[in-house]
Amino acid sequence: MFVRTNVTPLVPVLLSAVLLTAGCAGQDDAKSRPANPASPTTPHGYVEGATEAAEQQSRLLLGDTGSGDTRVLDLITGKTHETPRRAGVTHLTTDGRFGFFHGADRTHVLDSGAWMVDHGDHVHYYRAKTREVGELPGGAGTSVRSDKGVTVATAEDGEARAYLRTELEKGALGTPDRLPGAYAGPVVPYAEHLVALVRDGDASADGDAPAKVVVLDRSGKRVAAPESACEDPKGDAVTRRGVVLGCADGALLVREDDGDFTVERIPYGEDVPRTERAAEFRHRPGSTTLTARAGKDAVWILDVTERAFKRVETGGPVIAANTAGEGAPLVVLQSDGALHGYDISTGKETTATGRLLKDVPGTTGGGTGTPVIEVDRSRAYLNDPAGSRVYEIDYNDNLRIARTFDLDVRPSLMVETGR
Repeated sequence: MFVRTNVTPLVPVLLSAVLLTAGCAGQDDAKSRPANPASPTTPHGYVEGATEAAEQQSRLLLGDTGSGDTRVLDLITGKTHETPRRAGVTHLTTDGRFGFFHGADRTHVLDSGAWMVDHGDHVHYYRAKTREVGELPGGAGTSVRSDKGVTVATAEDGEARAYLRTELEKGALGTPDRLPGAYAGPVVPYAEHLVALVRDGDASADGDAPAKVVVLDRSGKRVAAPESACEDPKGDAVTRRGVVLGCADGALLVREDDGDFTVERIPYGEDVPRTERAAEFRHRPGSTTLTARAGKDAVWILDVTERAFKRVETGGPVIAANTAGEGAPLVVLQSDGALHGYDISTGKETTATGRLLKDVPGTTGGGTGTPVIEVDRSRAYLNDPAGSRVYEIDYNDNLRIARTFDLDVRPSLMVETGR
């Protein structure tokens, strides 16, 4: 069930429709029915078993760490669909289409049935049925990163396996290729290659030596090793400008240009204590503006285009933060249970909601899961585990609550797909 509050027309939706129509001549501008792939009239962008749409088909994957119950919330219809219980799941991640429910020793893979394909000058949006795919070895310590060709699962000990994306899209894991060596962080698919961090010597995942960037082909063969050094690597993100890797003194930006790979350092510009470093980046997929908690009472903004970190002081404990970038505000959930908006350019607070979460983890000892903020081109989503609801926020309208989704589970885990 959901409550709608003053929902206004969405400019990004209309823009997506225009782009889809202009970039894919001859295709329906709303939803196109699956066609015979052998037919000469098969529309551009055809995907067997899926329906194409002119607008983003976002869905939220939700998990209750207490009961193991999971749900898929369709943000187009507002309906919630039940999916199999997953006892012992502690983390939930996504690559934009597939959800990865991380347990103690296994990671369950769910095809959300919502995704997008970016062709640069236009975008295709798709929706299909949600379905189970299988289980990956490795649990909470396993990192999963994907692109349109492969999905790579990197275990806590640094062992990595690459799965063909086409197999996952068919509903099966297939037989993975084990990449040689051990890695000091997640192996990240990028530019038809794999970007990884290794340590000197035996290239083991453990140790105190700085890690260095290596570029691999899809079989795991090393093809480039640009000069680099990354102490205490934590956090990574893929942007239109390249792959960002978090390090003790800032970040490394790995870029590809006509087959050549380079590494550029983006320093903090000051000495930053270990507890205040950016350890996990969050951003809108495709954006070049990244966020990360900066200790207790601040948020890091990393502008990849400008190659600069900026620290935004919040004056209160930060629970979660995110931004859509490109002029949008920094949205922060603080320990008062309210969302606060900050102007990224000035660091000044511009707006705040009333208290949305009555039980905020870390302040009352509720233990119901840590909320997150998911952001797309027009809305932000905040999960309220204790209140068994999800808020949809219009961040361009003073953090107005556009919709409230009441649930029959505690959504302590949440990711958005279809972006």
